[in-house]
Amino acid sequence: MTQGRSESTLSEHRPKAKASPHTIDEICIDTIRTLAMDAVQQANSGHPGTPMALAPVAYTLWQQFLRYDPEHPVWPNRDRFVLSNGHASMLLYALLHLCGVKSVDDEGRPTGGAAVTLEDIKQFRQLGGKCPGHPEYEQTSGVETTTGPLGQGCGNSVGMALAGRWLAQHFNRPEFTLFDYNVFAFCGDGDMMEGVSSEAASFAGHQMLGNLCWIYDSNRITIEGHTDLAFSDDVGARFLSYGWSVQHVGDANDTKKLPDAIESFRSTGYAPTLIIVDSHIGYGAPHKHDTSAAHGEPLGEEEIRLAKRAYGWPEDAKFLVPDGVREHFRDGIGRRGGQLRAEWAHLFEAYRGKHPELAAELEQMQRGELPEGWDADLPVFPADAKGLATRDSSGKVLNAIAAHYPWLIGGAADLAPSTKTRLTFEGAGDMEADTPGGRNLHFGIREHAMGAILNGLALSKTRPFGAGFLIFSDYMRPPMRLAALMKLPVIYVFTHDSIGVGEDGPTHQPVEQLLSLRGVPGLVTLRPADANEVAEAWRVIIGLHRPACLALSRQALPTLDRSRYAPAAGVARGAYVLADAPDGGPEVILIGTGSEVALCISAYEELTRQGVAARVVSMPSWELFEEQDQSYRNSVLPPDVTARVSVEMGSVIGWDRYAGPAGTRMGMHTFGASAPLKDLLKAFGFTPDKVLEAAKEQIAKSKRTRS
Repeated sequence: MTQGRSESTLSEHRPKAKASPHTIDEICIDTIRTLAMDAVQQANSGHPGTPMALAPVAYTLWQQFLRYDPEHPVWPNRDRFVLSNGHASMLLYALLHLCGVKSVDDEGRPTGGAAVTLEDIKQFRQLGGKCPGHPEYEQTSGVETTTGPLGQGCGNSVGMALAGRWLAQHFNRPEFTLFDYNVFAFCGDGDMMEGVSSEAASFAGHQMLGNLCWIYDSNRITIEGHTDLAFSDDVGARFLSYGWSVQHVGDANDTKKLPDAIESFRSTGYAPTLIIVDSHIGYGAPHKHDTSAAHGEPLGEEEIRLAKRAYGWPEDAKFLVPDGVREHFRDGIGRRGGQLRAEWAHLFEAYRGKHPELAAELEQMQRGELPEGWDADLPVFPADAKGLATRDSSGKVLNAIAAHYPWLIGGAADLAPSTKTRLTFEGAGDMEADTPGGRNLHFGIREHAMGAILNGLALSKTRPFGAGFLIFSDYMRPPMRLAALMKLPVIYVFTHDSIGVGEDGPTHQPVEQLLSLRGVPGLVTLRPADANEVAEAWRVIIGLHRPACLALSRQALPTLDRSRYAPAAGVARGAYVLADAPDGGPEVILIGTGSEVALCISAYEELTRQGVAARVVSMPSWELFEEQDQSYRNSVLPPDVTARVSVEMGSVIGWDRYAGPAGTRMGMHTFGASAPLKDLLKAFGFTPDKVLEAAKEQIAKSKRTRS
């Protein structure tokens, strides 16, 4: 049980006022603390308490242990540091400034400028600054991942550690250890309460990720007060049950015991490590020490003066970095990291001479380039009225690509047999503790952790994919949103994309999920209509530098005759004219996605037989279509043709953009039902006859309007 601490016990840990710090180590620690306090106060917003508490821990880790070169902050074999409790962002910004971390450009090359200047810290939480409220990847060099939603950084760190082990297995050769980095993540009580961290920790323990260390800031304070209000887990026992090694440091200020715990982690190697550090939020602030008042608001000018007095710091000095502090970091982490990176660069040049193909592959991977010939065996599917489910064609395409894309790795949340995402080509293998070089991951029933782990894999330059049922994308929304925010090229393969799931019923039939995914800025969603659209959708996704979702059917869909209808290459533009009136002047436009395109084609054929000029538009991706120029969009959906019908087995919200204000939007207005597929389609009106009826009504309505 988490035990409360009495007021007398708390007071024993409050620092006694001293004339001045005694050692350069203390000065560095208090510099971190005071920069955090001053920045939050000046912004009148933020979280000062955790940086004050964790400054000794962060200082010890970075200055004594972290294999990190501030001059080259993205060299491939650096240790990773993740601040999962991202509300403590000033802790990281202070470290980046004091360590002299350099800024890098979009290709990872140092620009010569500082990642975080003192002026940047003074602009904490201000518009356009380098020090936003929570750390943001690529906005601030040295930030390894965007954190803030609690638990996400924990999951990211697992992906980074998993990638590190895979990279070592794939690239390391005798006498050439290119990859042996460790991943350190700071996490707090909030992280430990969030379910994603439990999922991620369970997965990491199963994988025996000996290169992963979480440092748990156990300060027992949240916004509402003491954690006894809601949290009484024995965290250490929980992690032992996950298969982790657990260390305990009873005082965050104990800079002698903490190194022993980190050394123990580095010597373990067979399991991830949790170091539980008891700390005091707002350490040194006499009235807010160990209170929620130090969590999410400035301390106040008077409290800051009193805290600085307790540290032996000049009480009225603001944003003070004493002489010798930057130099001390330069002589510690700077010198150590620079030497390690230089040794690695020398090793890599020798590696290039002996293993040129692997060296070239690693450089391609680090630059985010695609391997040559990745699409050499992309299948073309013959016309077939019976067809196959798009999940099945996707499985064939995925395997054809992955065989030529060595760092494309991934798996499913226990659903690979259903999502058809297992890599089956020779040598693919499973990525497990004893086979770290495999390409197939088994995430178990942990969708939330899967999403966060995929982000960590992508941040480590592998190309990850994760799979599940579309309905369960709801479990993955937080990490998917962060992937979009970071522009990570993560691939999501979602199957069972509609009420076509059938007998499983409304709990498993997605209705609003497509709409919700389309609402995420930067996320591309594609719902292909047949096997050849699937192949083209994969071609598009592989070329993207941002996250993308595939929404695929469980049921078989006809493979369209592309000699009769337009080529599937139109998928790349988001929407294209699949079938048209002979003179290109339609009276009515039928717009569909996925399985419903076949309904539109059936209605089109009947309209054509009846002498009605009709057009079918396949629209697999709203996002890609909106990126086309206006002339192309008008050529697909001519503004003067107002008779339109959109057909999709999902929410109709948003379809007025394409069907028009007077158009018919065929979709779902309720949840589904449990029944055989044919009965469901008839009950909810997804039949060729209903589409035909809607088309004729639209034509009649249009004629009345014109007359």
